[in-house]
Amino acid sequence: MNDKLVLDTSVIVEYIVLRSRYRSKVAKLFNLALAGKIELYVSVVTLSELMYVASRIYQVAGLHDPNGEALDFIEWIKRRCKVMNVNEAIALRAGENRKRLHIALPDCYVIATAEFVKAKPLFRSVEKEMKSIVTELKGIGVRFLEEMEI
Repeated sequence: MNDKLVLDTSVIVEYIVLRSRYRSKVAKLFNLALAGKIELYVSVVTLSELMYVASRIYQVAGLHDPNGEALDFIEWIKRRCKVMNVNEAIALRAGENRKRLHIALPDCYVIATAEFVKAKPLFRSVEKEMKSIVTELKGIGVRFLEEMEI
């Protein structure tokens, strides 16, 4: 597997939850990235979502410092993924994706970032709002963790 993938928040969160359905797949992706066999990217937009979601998960789990744990997890992710800042080209493309695809703006940023770095956007699964356009999404290179063989 010699891929370049831009990860959506939903993919990364699978790693936090020990009993999540796709945790082992995500762990394999992170291990492949550490071994230099694939390149993983994450948008700063995804990092901001991850900060919120991870903190909430750690809070619900009863950890003493959920915010600190979330920050630690983000640092861990940054050692495995290349962080992509939003530039004007990505921002405008995300807006175009939003108009065309009618999906959440953070998802549009994942797709736009992937287009910018010539990678494949990776989502955990087909979300409700994606069902009617899944063929179009796959046509532009979107991949879903639930369908991947790793």
